[in-house]
Amino acid sequence: MDQNHSDKPAGAPTCAQNADAGAPTGGTGPERRNSARRKLAAVTRLLRGEPLETLARELNVTVARLSEWRDRALVAAEVAMKERERDSRDEELLRLKAKLGEVTMANELLEQKIAALEGGRPLARRRSRR
Repeated sequence: MDQNHSDKPAGAPTCAQNADAGAPTGGTGPERRNSARRKLAAVTRLLRGEPLETLARELNVTVARLSEWRDRALVAAEVAMKERERDSRDEELLRLKAKLGEVTMANELLEQKIAALEGGRPLARRRSRR
């Protein structure tokens, strides 16, 4: 397998330069997983205008796979842009949720302690002395 990749385009991410390192030789080995960083670098290069086919060949992935990465990145970016900005009410909600969690945990611990003190049976009712 020819690994002469020293003629990278200017600005190519360094993580993509060694993208083929450690890849199984031949088509019989298991497919290698790509890191999120490598995928994002590839998508960034696509969005900057590098040709899809050329980049797919360089990174040793199919055009369909590279297109899928691009589409998923664009959907995630759209979702991120739709998120509303946080305000003081959000901070208050977080504080109250944390407080609720603390109170709930204390309540559960007290219930466990009561159950342990009772020995698994409820407290006996007091009988009147009449």
